[in-house]
Amino acid sequence: MMTAAESLIPLSDLALLQRFNALDGFLVAHQALWKPRPFTHRTLPWEQQYPELAAWLRSRTLEQAEASHNQPAALDSAPAPFPELALQADRLSQIGDLPQQASADLPARFSVDVPGRKWQQIRAFGSSLGFAQAPRHWLDWCAGKGHLGRVLAHGVQKLTCLEYDPALVASGAALSQRLGINAQHIEQDVLAEDAGALLHAEHSPVALHACGDLHVRLMQLASAAGCRHLAIAPCCYNRVAAADYRPLSTAAQGSPLHLSLDDLALPMSETVTAGNRVRQQRDQSMAWRLAFDLLQRELRGLDTYLPSPSLPPAWLKKPFASYCRDLAELKQLPAVGERDWQRLEAAGWQRLAEVRNLELLRGLFRRPLELWLVLDRAIYLQEQGYAVRLGQFCAPQLTPRNLLLLAERS
Repeated sequence: MMTAAESLIPLSDLALLQRFNALDGFLVAHQALWKPRPFTHRTLPWEQQYPELAAWLRSRTLEQAEASHNQPAALDSAPAPFPELALQADRLSQIGDLPQQASADLPARFSVDVPGRKWQQIRAFGSSLGFAQAPRHWLDWCAGKGHLGRVLAHGVQKLTCLEYDPALVASGAALSQRLGINAQHIEQDVLAEDAGALLHAEHSPVALHACGDLHVRLMQLASAAGCRHLAIAPCCYNRVAAADYRPLSTAAQGSPLHLSLDDLALPMSETVTAGNRVRQQRDQSMAWRLAFDLLQRELRGLDTYLPSPSLPPAWLKKPFASYCRDLAELKQLPAVGERDWQRLEAAGWQRLAEVRNLELLRGLFRRPLELWLVLDRAIYLQEQGYAVRLGQFCAPQLTPRNLLLLAERS
């Protein structure tokens, strides 16, 4: 049993594997609750086992679901087994903050062209990089314009920035020259076979929110190159080329848990604050899709979900009847004919409220699954000879993707 004091410190050494095993058991035991997606199932497999919980969630409004989305564990009035699962998930997800070093004073011009939230993330990330031996040559992986690298290299350290987009490379090089940073900006596809030739033992690679395959590739190449330091804040675990998850560590490879791309998207389903217009557009899009889902099941005579492509925002400006007819034609379904469109659209909005509330049960497993994935990466780096620490580098309000892996070889 983890003590309150232990939950307040970052994970390292044996604690990484111990926490991974505890999370693995929790996720495997309850995968029937979090794997099925309410958006694609009219009735979820677990509803027969827990009818009181299902009825309670389905009775709630869309506004209630929205209020609970980012804190599903706070629903202590929900029927069993929701409160018990919430306590377990919260206990297993506890992880401390990494120690913060004093931030170096930077000229105001360093933050020019950086969105405010991103600038705060960069500063928090940089303040968390406590290594036993100070890095001398930073390598900013998937660097964009190199904002993170310049903050780290300010002073006397060297900087190499690798970026795929030539426009960002050129803009970043101009910024570094203007700010007096000793930087080399290189146009490079980091997934290409020749990317490894650009990593050397003297480099200290960093990656702030490099997606999926991009940060996994960095771990593999940096380990092979003998890089002494490595700092990664992972993101978008579902942005991978494979059809399902490929475990990295021996521990994860031995787990009975098999993850699809839909499963890997679960940690990313937590939303940050959005404006009213964005929320309204998102809700309308989902309600109309859910209404069309009811229609397509009738047209096909099959009570199964039919994936539909991403649609331009202009589709939401059509009358609802035209939206459905055009989408049915796009999916080559039988002719729609006349319908009670007002009733069908209302059914879509009702389904949206039910889906959002049913998603709250899956929401309990967002952080445990994300921590499982990051611990797989941490244990992999341990197996490559690194001492690894894992902790939070900022508050979740700044970014939900606030877990940072620090790896160092002696």
